[in-house]
Amino acid sequence: MSSFLTTFIIGISLSMDAFSLSLVYGTTEIDNKNKILLSVIVGLFHFFMPLVGLFFGSLITKFLIINVSFLVSIIFGVIGCEMIVSGLKGREEKLLISLVGFLLFGFSVSIDSLTTGIGLNVINSNYLQVALIFALVSGSFTYFGLHLGNKLSLKFGNYATICGGIILLILGIYYIFR
Repeated sequence: MSSFLTTFIIGISLSMDAFSLSLVYGTTEIDNKNKILLSVIVGLFHFFMPLVGLFFGSLITKFLIINVSFLVSIIFGVIGCEMIVSGLKGREEKLLISLVGFLLFGFSVSIDSLTTGIGLNVINSNYLQVALIFALVSGSFTYFGLHLGNKLSLKFGNYATICGGIILLILGIYYIFR
C-alpha cells in the first residue's frame, strides 16, 4: 500500500472522533461562519499536533503533569454540561460558540494526532504531507459533522442538543476510566 494511501486512511481514522463530536456539537445550531471556523481550528490542531508529537515524542508523555485522558474528560464534561443547560433553557451558551470553546473542542479531538505523531517517521517521511492530509481530512469531517448535526437539531430541536450533551458526559466518564 502506498504511503499516501496509508496516511489518508490514518487521517480518516483520526478524524472519526472529530466527526462524531462535531455531529453532537452541530446540534447547537451553529451558524455557517462558525462551522467553518471550528473546522479550520480542528484542521489546524490536526496539522500541528502530529508534528509536535514527532519532534517531542515521548518527552511529552513523560513530563506531562496531568493525565491527557483526564484532561479530555474534563473538557468533554464541561462542554456536555453546557449543551444540556443550553438545551433545557432553549438557548446557546456562550462557551459553546466562543473561540475558547472551539479551541477546547479542537484540542480534545486532536490528542490522538499528537500520539500518532510520535510514530510519524514510521508512517511517512514527508511530515508536512502527512500533517496536511490529517488537517484536510479532519477539517472536512468536522464540517460535515456540524452540518449533519444541524440537520438533526432542526428535526428534533432542543432534544438533540440535550442528547448531545449527555453523549459528551458519557464520553467524559469513559475517558476517566480509559
